[in-house]
Amino acid sequence: MTGPHDGWWVLGSALKVVILFAATLILVMALVYIERKVVAFMQVRIGPNQAGPKGILQTLADGIKLFFKEPVTPRAVDRPIYILAPLLSLIPMFLVVAIIPFGNSITINGREIFLQGTDLNIGILFFLAMSSIGVYGITLAGWASGSKYPLIGGIRASAQMISYETCMGLALIPAVMTTGTLSMRGMVEAQSGTWLGFVPRWTGLVQVIPMLAFFICAIAETNRPPFDLVEAETELVGGFHTEYSGIRFAIFYLAEFANMFTISAIAVTVFLGGWNGPGFSFLPWLWPLLWFFAKTGVLVFIFMWIRASLPRFRYDQLMSLGWKRLIPVLLVWLLLSSGIQAWINEASNHVAGG
Repeated sequence: MTGPHDGWWVLGSALKVVILFAATLILVMALVYIERKVVAFMQVRIGPNQAGPKGILQTLADGIKLFFKEPVTPRAVDRPIYILAPLLSLIPMFLVVAIIPFGNSITINGREIFLQGTDLNIGILFFLAMSSIGVYGITLAGWASGSKYPLIGGIRASAQMISYETCMGLALIPAVMTTGTLSMRGMVEAQSGTWLGFVPRWTGLVQVIPMLAFFICAIAETNRPPFDLVEAETELVGGFHTEYSGIRFAIFYLAEFANMFTISAIAVTVFLGGWNGPGFSFLPWLWPLLWFFAKTGVLVFIFMWIRASLPRFRYDQLMSLGWKRLIPVLLVWLLLSSGIQAWINEASNHVAGG
C-alpha cells in the first residue's frame, strides 16, 4: 500500500544517487590533478601547467583524449570478460559511496534528509563484500587479456586481496566492538561528544593499532605504492592493464582513485569520528561536511605522500608483512580488546544493577 508522498520519496532517493555519482566523478578527477601536483612538488617538478589555469583542466583533457581514442583489442582476449573487467573494478566502489555518511541531517520543508545514500544496518559487512568484489575486475582483466604479464598481475592481485582482506576484517572488529554497531551512521553517532570535555571520542584514539593496520591494508587493497605489485612496471610492463587502452584503461585509472577516496572515507567514518567536530550556529549543516572532507583529505594526502616517498616492496615482503606481522599483532590485540570490553560491560551492568 502506497502513501501520497511515496512518489516524492522515490524521486528524492533517485536524485540523491545521481548527485552522489556525479560528485564522486568530479572528485576523482580533482584527485588525479591534486596527486600530480603534490607528487611534482615533492619531486621538485612543476607538474601539469598547460591545460587551463595552473593545469587544472589537464585531467579533463586526458579523459577526453582517452574517451575518443580508438580501443585496441588483442586477438587472444576473452572478449566478454575483457570488456566487463573494468566495470567490475569501478562499480563496487561507487556502491560503497552510497553507505558513507558525509554529514549530519538537514531539514527541507519539514522533512529530515540524511547526507548519505542509504544507511545499512550491516554497513561494514557491505563494505568488506564490495572491496572483495572489486579485485575480481583486476583478476579477470589479467586472465582475459591472453598475455602472461597481465595474468601474473591478476594472480598477484588475488593473493594480495586474500592476505590483506583478512587483516582489514581483523582491524575492523575492535572498532565494531567499541561502537556496538555495524551501521556507518551508528558508528559516527557513537563517536560524538568528548572525554574530559576536550578529547574527541574517536574510536581511533582507543583502537590505535587497528587504525594503523587498517590504513596499511587500505594501501594494499587499493594497489597503491609501495604495494602496487599488480602493475609493477619494472617487472610486469603495466601489469593487469597492459593490454587495455582508450576508455577501458581510463576506467581502471578512475577506479584506483575512487578506491583511494572511498577507503579513506571509510577510515574517517570508523576511526576518526566521521563528520563530528566543532559546529557553529551559522549554516549548521555545513560544518559536519567540512569536517568530514577535511579529515578525508588528510588521509588522501598521506596516500600521495607515501607514493612520492617510499620504494616499491618486493612481493615476498608484501606477503610477509600481511601474514607474519599484521595478522598476529591484530589477533593478539583482538583478544586484549575483547577482554577489556567484556570487563567494561560487566562493570557497567554491575553498577546499573547495584
